[in-house]
Amino acid sequence: MPASSDPPPDLDLRLVRYFIVVAEQLHFGRAADALHLAQPSLSRQIRRLETLIGARLLDRTPRGTRLTPAGEAFLPEARALLEAAARAAARAQGAARPSRLTLGYTTGIIVTPAVRELRHRFPQAEVTALHLQYHEPRAALLDHRVDAVVSRLAFATDGLAVVPLYEEPRVLVVPLTHRLAGKGSVTLDDISGEPVPRLPEIGAGPSPRGAGPDRADPCRDGHGAEGRDDEGPFVTVTTYEDKIEVVAAGQAVAVAPASARSGLRADLTTVPIADVEPFRVVLVTREGDGGPLLDALRRIAPSSLTGERQRTAE
Repeated sequence: MPASSDPPPDLDLRLVRYFIVVAEQLHFGRAADALHLAQPSLSRQIRRLETLIGARLLDRTPRGTRLTPAGEAFLPEARALLEAAARAAARAQGAARPSRLTLGYTTGIIVTPAVRELRHRFPQAEVTALHLQYHEPRAALLDHRVDAVVSRLAFATDGLAVVPLYEEPRVLVVPLTHRLAGKGSVTLDDISGEPVPRLPEIGAGPSPRGAGPDRADPCRDGHGAEGRDDEGPFVTVTTYEDKIEVVAAGQAVAVAPASARSGLRADLTTVPIADVEPFRVVLVTREGDGGPLLDALRRIAPSSLTGERQRTAE
């Protein structure tokens, strides 16, 4: 098909964002609330976007709002458009501030040695660390909140570069009164049928590059659905703190990294798990990103971030 001679529509990214919110909510009222707009104003902005594109994107029906076929086709492209705009802005900002790096880390991970070494090597640079929730590493990298992340590998790594750092054993967390408390070790068969906490999923995506099947890897960075390859039973929780509470109350058992022993509340204990693979702790950056600070971090992380401090404390 020959290319059209008509110029592409001059899309306003603000209108694209409005459309995405309406498409996700499928309700103009809720979308308007989320965007802090009056509903009539939001409706006008969506009609303006449809005029620019030349196609109706949303239909209002007695049962609510729904995407038209054109809207269904436009939605993934709209999301990609906003992501590309955010990346472009972040890259420009990074080029303007070449001496700045934010290193993300998840619970139980210590990044201080690498941060200290970077500050020593680049005394004029601004090097900061940012704690991330268990489900945030991939999103934080892709939306440029952080430049690198040290985390247990439990998320998709397409578009990301991974540097292995160290492995961390898994333990079972149980109340002091639990039948397995005090044992030298347990197996997955020992906890078959025990309820386990389930935190919200990190999100779908390709398997981590270089990460093979792992019997205990439903546990999402050590803090999600725990420790087995069966489908239940589960106790649904929304935070790590809730997870610890249901374990302490005797409603569930949980699989966690061995570093969780440090600072564990007094009414809980841990038992080594004999037949699961350890967590893999990795340094993750965006593919194609570089510069003196990131290149130095990739070189020093394997020797400075070894997990020795966690193991010494156990």
